[in-house]
Order: sequence, then structure tokens, then C-alpha cells
Amino acid sequence: ALRTAGAHPDRVAAAAGFHGGRLATDRPDSPHLVAGHVTAELYFGHADQDPSLPREQIDRLEEALAAAGVRHRCEVYAGAAHGYTQADTSAYDREADERHWA
Repeated sequence: ALRTAGAHPDRVAAAAGFHGGRLATDRPDSPHLVAGHVTAELYFGHADQDPSLPREQIDRLEEALAAAGVRHRCEVYAGAAHGYTQADTSAYDREADERHWA
């Protein structure tokens, strides 16, 4: 969602991502680096027990979006693991899933 919003700012007005991983790494192609191109409003629902997106990356993502002036909201779901919205997996977290739809 973030890469698409950055690649097509004239076509994407809003985007959302849930339990995304590796959104703000040290790699030169890290998704957070497109923040300066985003004109869409963004929402992210992060799992706090997700090793693919540790707190440091969440903070880095939020800092990049704020510095670029991107309208965004990031929520961190306590106790949730990567994949918390997928009801057919062991990572499913009913409370986090219901909250993210509210």
C-alpha cells in the first residue's frame, strides 16, 4: 500500500496496511523512503509481537511520514502477532481483528 501510494500519488487518495513487515529498514529500497511522494491519507495497523516490524521500524515509519507531511494514523495492537487478521491461521487474534474493523 505504501509503495503504491508513493509510486502513484496522482491516483491513490487513501491506503491502508495491516500487519505489514519490513516497512522501514536500512535497505535502499525500504518502503518508508517513498514518504516524500505520498499525497494519500494512510492508515497502518501494526502488531506489537511482529518480528518483521519491530518498534524501531514503526517509529522510523511514523517519523518519515510526519516529516513528509503525510496524513496518517498508525495503531499498534497489543499482544497481536503478524497475521492477526487472518482467521484461518494460528496468528489470528479476535480482539485485534475486531478492533481494526471498528
